[in-house]
Amino acid sequence: MRLYPARALRACSMLLLFTMFSAQAAEPTQALTLRQAIDAALAGNPELQTFSFAFKAQDARSQQAGLRPAPEVSLGAENIFGSGETKGTDAAEYTFALSQVIELGGKRDARLGAAQAGRGSLDIERQARQLDVLAEVTRRFIAVAAGQEQLRLARSAVELAQKTVEGSEMRVKAAKSPHAEFDRARIALDRTRLDERRAVAELDSARKQLSATWGDSQPMIAGRVIGDVQANLFTLPDPGEFSTLVARLSSNPDLLRFASEARLRDAELRLAVSQRRPDVTFGAGIRRLEATKDEAFVASLSVPLFSGRRAESFVAEAKANRELVDAERRVAQVKAEATLYELHRQLVRTVAEAETLSRDIVPRTEEALKETEYAYQRGRYSYLELVDAQREFLALQGTLIETAADAHVLRAEIERLTNAPLIGTNP
Repeated sequence: MRLYPARALRACSMLLLFTMFSAQAAEPTQALTLRQAIDAALAGNPELQTFSFAFKAQDARSQQAGLRPAPEVSLGAENIFGSGETKGTDAAEYTFALSQVIELGGKRDARLGAAQAGRGSLDIERQARQLDVLAEVTRRFIAVAAGQEQLRLARSAVELAQKTVEGSEMRVKAAKSPHAEFDRARIALDRTRLDERRAVAELDSARKQLSATWGDSQPMIAGRVIGDVQANLFTLPDPGEFSTLVARLSSNPDLLRFASEARLRDAELRLAVSQRRPDVTFGAGIRRLEATKDEAFVASLSVPLFSGRRAESFVAEAKANRELVDAERRVAQVKAEATLYELHRQLVRTVAEAETLSRDIVPRTEEALKETEYAYQRGRYSYLELVDAQREFLALQGTLIETAADAHVLRAEIERLTNAPLIGTNP
């Protein structure tokens, strides 16, 4: 089965083409989509660009494999600078000849087949690397999306802390709370501002990591600064059925590589078998006898001995390499299925956790925070109870962001492994 780059692109480009509620960017720029990031990586990723040189080298090897043995020219002299009648060059015999090796046993076709199979293996390797790059783009894109949400959450924490400072100040002025409570509220506000700066720095780092996938050392794309990315982090993927995912493993380039490798080893085996039949070298030329001033045609035919016996070790090696490919393919298949099972189970669990957080726990915690703020403003709850409610709410929001991001990363890993988007995923 052949894997086409368009399908590889579709498999990864379907991952996160959503819209997202996002934080403010460092500069007002157009939001970046995953498709734009993928296109930039396909065009500029340094690792993918190296394959163009590898293909040129492989094409040159194919041309070399198709060359026939070059004819040879020889010039020989006999009976020269001896003694007696052969003294000097009076009795010399000069021979000028051309010889040509005639390949038998289909050696040239076998060489061409091996070279073409090698190109097929290189093409599968390129497709595998391409999927690796696209999966990495997706992971880093998710990291930027999660960073945006973390920054939004950090700014929400600053707002909550600011409101707490204002409320605490009013209570202190009204002699309902000690001044130490106001100081603690201001310290908490300063800490949230530090967290906000940390979130800004981490988001900037994530953007740089993303731009590195298309070979840019700065968070830039097409000459403009990367701002927000479009991705609804909280639209969770459908894990799909494990049996369906297993059936798709056959299109994984990591497994297709073994089919291509098998074709290469088969070609090498045919080349080794062709060595059993010896080549024939035919030569023809002209000989001049200096003593009589006569000339004559000469011809020669040579065949190497014991070619079949010498070829047996090469044939045995080629057979062993061919059988090794089948063994390695079986091992890779088992490992791929085990990995897919583990990823699928993690995705099912992560999606369930994220759904529980977003539909049940976080809304209830938000409602509890509102009630605590209302009670605090009326003096029924203490400052510590308010801070605990705020911390719990912010912690669960952060957990939801991390869990949702993990779900999308797991989804990307599964789609990389199966080379196809998950069932039930709606863009």
